[in-house]
Amino acid sequence: MNPANPLIEQAMREKLLAAAASVGSALVLVALKIFLTTSTGSLGVLSEALHSSLDLIAAVITFLSVRVSDRPPDSSHTYGHAKIESFAAFVETFLLLLTALYIIYEAVHRVFFHDAHIRPTVVSFLILLLCLAIDVVRSRALTRVAHQYQSEALEADALHFSTDVWSTAVVILGLAAVAVGERFGLRWLGFADPIAALVVAGVVIRVGWQLGRRTMDALVDAAPSGLQQRIASTVSKLDGVLATERVRVRRVGKRHFVDVTISVPRTATFDQVHAISDTVERRVEEIVPADVMVHMEPRAHANEGVFDRIRAIAQRRGQAIHEISANQLGSRLYVELHLEVDESLTLRSAHRAASELERDILAEVPEAAEVYIHIEPLGTHIASGDTMQDLGAAVQAFTNSLRADFRQLLDCHQVHVRRVERKILVSCHCTMEGQLPITEVHDVTAALENRVREHFPQISRITIHPEPPGEN
Repeated sequence: MNPANPLIEQAMREKLLAAAASVGSALVLVALKIFLTTSTGSLGVLSEALHSSLDLIAAVITFLSVRVSDRPPDSSHTYGHAKIESFAAFVETFLLLLTALYIIYEAVHRVFFHDAHIRPTVVSFLILLLCLAIDVVRSRALTRVAHQYQSEALEADALHFSTDVWSTAVVILGLAAVAVGERFGLRWLGFADPIAALVVAGVVIRVGWQLGRRTMDALVDAAPSGLQQRIASTVSKLDGVLATERVRVRRVGKRHFVDVTISVPRTATFDQVHAISDTVERRVEEIVPADVMVHMEPRAHANEGVFDRIRAIAQRRGQAIHEISANQLGSRLYVELHLEVDESLTLRSAHRAASELERDILAEVPEAAEVYIHIEPLGTHIASGDTMQDLGAAVQAFTNSLRADFRQLLDCHQVHVRRVERKILVSCHCTMEGQLPITEVHDVTAALENRVREHFPQISRITIHPEPPGEN
């Protein structure tokens, strides 16, 4: 996280401003409700004063946690500091429940053991209405910022003040009932005040339980409901992913951290696997804003054939192979391939590498009866040479003259002949019909190469690049 980012700075300012305004509002409310408690003697107002006192403590905790939560990750907190907001919200929940327990105790005590005289006045009603208005404004402001920046601490603070709205309204009704009882001699309405306090306690417990469960889920890294299954299902449908083996999700503040383990074809190249990983990351980030870690496990896919298994074995051993072929003679399968080895190796060392590869193939491809490996040097040296233009023109003319023998051949062009380290090398392009099967094209190019070498025996190697018309 880069603190110089203007968007991050704006988020930090707005969250701090909302938290600071919450502290100021809580101070005003505590002062007003303490004054009301002393002037009215109402248990409902006392419960509200205690509630607001704890709100003040909670608001201070929120302010401090918001200051810390947006700090960037460091060596001691590699996932950042956002969980401090979850911890602050949990502390606020504990304070809410303590308030509710004390209110219940006082209400029961007044109903059954002690009758207190309550003195509702016009001033008390006006002050409570002012408190109600402050609660409404502050709750809405905190909720807006909490939802905008997904701040758990501010959300907890907003819940505190939203409970204050309902509890203050209940206290007003309780005091109004007491005032009506005194005016008309209805003594039973005197119980409205402790009953109002019990209603306040019930609201506090309900909201506190909901908030506490959410914050505890965040603290113990509980995955959001359904998110793990949604990610696993989505990732499994992506191209190149054989299966989603494991998904782990944890939430830190507004950010999610997702670990995904997928199985990929073991014959895939490193570049292909990396591209699959990038696709998985992007798809998960479309589902939820997250820091995504993808781990890949190489697996054999369901329809993996003999050639794919041989390539996987060589790839696992870090050996380069090509020209794989297999022939079925009765019940016996014969496999042939070319193995590229370091050109500095001796025959003994190269043969040892080929023998080890042969043993692995026979062990993991039980249908193979015999494996024959042609050993050739791995090309690493770039040699310089001379161009032989006259021979190139002759090769082009001769190859084009073979069109009568090879109906698939339409044209031979771009012939290049080079003398490199006492060897003559030829490369050219041959145009053939685009709808031809690649197996037939391969056979034709091999036959053409043989005919050219027969006519020009000085040529050591010829490489033909086949292409369809119009795509040279």
